[in-house]
Amino acid sequence: MQRFRPTPFDLVFETVAQTTFPAIRTALDQSGLDPRNRDGFLMLREVVSLLRELRPESGLGEGIDQLAALVHHGYLFWAGGGLTVRLSSDELPDFLGQVSSRPAPQPDRPALYIQLPERRVWAQVIPGDPHEPLDGWFQHFAPDPGLLRVLGIFGIHPDRPGFSVVEVSGQQPVGLTRPDGTPVFSSTLSGGAAAGLFSVAGEEELLELGWRVTELGVGSLESGANLSEHQAPSSKLPAPS
Repeated sequence: MQRFRPTPFDLVFETVAQTTFPAIRTALDQSGLDPRNRDGFLMLREVVSLLRELRPESGLGEGIDQLAALVHHGYLFWAGGGLTVRLSSDELPDFLGQVSSRPAPQPDRPALYIQLPERRVWAQVIPGDPHEPLDGWFQHFAPDPGLLRVLGIFGIHPDRPGFSVVEVSGQQPVGLTRPDGTPVFSSTLSGGAAAGLFSVAGEEELLELGWRVTELGVGSLESGANLSEHQAPSSKLPAPS
């Protein structure tokens, strides 16, 4: 049986998915709230308690917004059936090199996690800091028409107690280019291209990744990339950074 590497959902929400998420679903049903409504979701008593439970004792400061985004994406991923799309090393260059069209928004599509081949795509999450590998991203459509939310997950490593998250949202970028004229998603690391690496340079490129998945559709990916339902292994909670 093929073994997949853990996703951020596996690393953070194993216990929560069995205990707190069902309670949140009940609260949403009783309130009549759209689960994709971020503000309403974060006002639920069960969600507030969960954020306090996941927050480290030292606090998060501005990072509380990142934790809130992670919890919201994690819940919608669970509620949608835990669908993970895994792109292979052979599929990655075509996915990143394709000419993007203008796919129609599909608000009823379930939330997804797209997992990339390990350590093939990199980004500088914080200016001046070392580049971090992009493990993948969560994505779902917001209640606002045509608005896609993408939560990138960077820097997962067994020796690191947490990982970095970056959320972007919006309509698909139009005419996406880089100021230096290099191709979108081409590596910005020295020697990266020769090593078969790619880079995400800026929030618009991260958002474009999500829209490309929407353009292909889950059905198209299922016939090529691996599509599986979530099965969480045991894990410990990392502190998002």
